Amino acid sequence: MPERESAAPQHDPEARLGELFENLPAPTHQIPTVDNTPPAPGSRRAAREAASSGAPIASNGPAGEQPAAPGPTPAAEPPLASTGSAPSSPPVASSDSAPAAAQEPATVRSAAQEPIASTPVPPVVPAPAPDKPAGGGLEDLFHHVDEDDHRAAPKKKRRTGCLVALIIVLALIGGVVAGGVWAMNTYGDKINEIMGWGDPKDWEPGLASGEAMVTIHDGDTGKPVSAALFEAGVTRTKDVFYDYLVDENIAVTFYPGIYRLQEKMTAADALEALKNPENKLENTVGVNEGGTIASILPGISESLGFPLADLQAAVADPSAYGVSAQSLEGWLFPAVYTFDPGVTPVQVIQRMVDRTRESLTKAGVPDADAERILTIASIIQREGRTDDFAKVSRVIQNRLDIDMKLQMDSTAQYGYGSLHEGVVSSSAEALKDPNPWNTYVNTGLPVTPIASSSDAAIDAAMHPADGPWLYFVTINLATGETVFSTTYEEHQAAIEKWDAWCKANPDGGCS
Repeated sequence: MPERESAAPQHDPEARLGELFENLPAPTHQIPTVDNTPPAPGSRRAAREAASSGAPIASNGPAGEQPAAPGPTPAAEPPLASTGSAPSSPPVASSDSAPAAAQEPATVRSAAQEPIASTPVPPVVPAPAPDKPAGGGLEDLFHHVDEDDHRAAPKKKRRTGCLVALIIVLALIGGVVAGGVWAMNTYGDKINEIMGWGDPKDWEPGLASGEAMVTIHDGDTGKPVSAALFEAGVTRTKDVFYDYLVDENIAVTFYPGIYRLQEKMTAADALEALKNPENKLENTVGVNEGGTIASILPGISESLGFPLADLQAAVADPSAYGVSAQSLEGWLFPAVYTFDPGVTPVQVIQRMVDRTRESLTKAGVPDADAERILTIASIIQREGRTDDFAKVSRVIQNRLDIDMKLQMDSTAQYGYGSLHEGVVSSSAEALKDPNPWNTYVNTGLPVTPIASSSDAAIDAAMHPADGPWLYFVTINLATGETVFSTTYEEHQAAIEKWDAWCKANPDGGCS
């Protein structure tokens, strides 16, 4: 055998590294196995295994021939077949050499370390060699790639975590900003007021100057008046006047008309100016609900500047206004009226009578029944509270239906002249006075209405509630609580409650 065939392969680190990258086979999915088959004597495998274990190398050459000195064997050199073996099959060990070969330790080989014979041999999947080459093997190459992959993974995770954290922070900031915008839009005025931010709502005292005309319409209350003051340049903000009334718990009645005020007035000064009659340019007068001619005419005289005698003359003849009654009592409708300068007393009374007819028409009252309905409505107005108007109307109607005396204190007081004394209970003299309005003495309705009635009272007189009641008594003047009864016994029990309240409240207006 030639020397290079029998010599054990030696590993040159530099040559081995070049061979690795030049002749690197295509990667295949292989499972390492252990080859336990003993090598044939004189084969290259036997020579390699003997060289790795330090045992003598068997040779098929002449006796006494020694192995050649170790030297590098390029992996690119074509493999050489052993002499004396069949070219189509692997070498077969002789019988006397088999035991020695069987005692050799099995080794794990890789395909990269085994030269491939020129003759076909069965494929072998060897395991990697125990000694790691100096230049590194395939596993080092791929292991190096795996380490790079593992080092790159945490960086990607860190980048993802930072992105999530940034999104959370931005969401929190956005929520805070959105909440602040909502709070300022909803409670901005209150926040500014508490924190002292923004401009003040009211003018400073002493800035009023110039002239501003403010128009107040019929039925205006605090809020529309506050808006009118702002639009005329009197107050600094639209709601400051209304807020002032609420904060100070001020109840005020506004009369329609044109008022002369100043610009840049405080809310308090504006209120005082509106209450001053000298600042009103038009003639306004108010008629209260439940008022009578005796109480209404002096108010008209004072507001419009008419002599009281002229007004009394204006109401003396009801027929002048188309009323077929002995007086205009109950025909002067309770409301706030505004008149142009130069109006006459007759024109004023005509306006009030016309307003009463509007209410009668609205309630569906026939013209022929107007006086009767106004009379019932006047008693309802004086005897009950608005929530009980329909029930009071039913009690009146039930008594009229059975010819039972109405026995209403308001009628006895009106006929006696004590209706406006400010007490509920009638005096003994008033109850016994035989005037045509006293329903304690007379059966049926009074001869005329006893007061001016509101829309609600007129409607209740025309449309009484359904019920069997014949009695009612107010047991609490502070709240207006009223008990309605069907029998006299029930009524007496309610009167006891009334007496108890009056004793507990001696100044409550019982007598």
